[in-house]
Amino acid sequence: MALDIIGAGYGRTGTESLRSALEVLGFGPCHHMHAIRDTPALLPAWQEFADGKHRDWDRLFDGFRSQVDFPGAAYWRDLIVQYPDARVILTIRDPEKWYDSVLASVLELMNKRETLTNPHHRAVLDLSDRLVGEAYFGGRGPDRDHMIARFRQHTQNVIDTVPADRLLVYQVAEGWGPLCAFLDVPVPDAPFPHANDAASYRDHWDGPSPG
Repeated sequence: MALDIIGAGYGRTGTESLRSALEVLGFGPCHHMHAIRDTPALLPAWQEFADGKHRDWDRLFDGFRSQVDFPGAAYWRDLIVQYPDARVILTIRDPEKWYDSVLASVLELMNKRETLTNPHHRAVLDLSDRLVGEAYFGGRGPDRDHMIARFRQHTQNVIDTVPADRLLVYQVAEGWGPLCAFLDVPVPDAPFPHANDAASYRDHWDGPSPG
């Protein structure tokens, strides 16, 4: 199964809401860092990827019709070449608010990951630190100016690189309209999903491993 949708937006730009929306619209399953968290069988292939043992996108996204959030968003340049027919969605938000959200959720969790009781979740966060924190942000996660500059540059790089007819620059607050128009599907008779606020973020990263 090739990817039909490539999500190029950073985590904490509404990617979990977009993931749910894409699945409602029939573009699921949708890959997200949370898919690795919730499905332990996905982790080994990503660990091998991080170790440089393969660069097999079809293996990493096997069974998925769409992808949003990290780690995939860090490799959007590779993915748009690998899946030339896939449409690209760039989720955005105010950069200052984005950083505040990351600080209150992802970075806080990273700093406390050794306290988590679930070893699989700790391993996923270690993977995220390698592929995103180190490889993508250069290990400068707490540096506000650096991260915001990186965010702004990433947004511009995607806009400058992806053909306009293949790209939707999107804020999840816009709801179904722009998304459904871009994907050429009817607007569903259901509220647009909103999920994964910073206050509840950490609660999903502990407890027993899924089955």
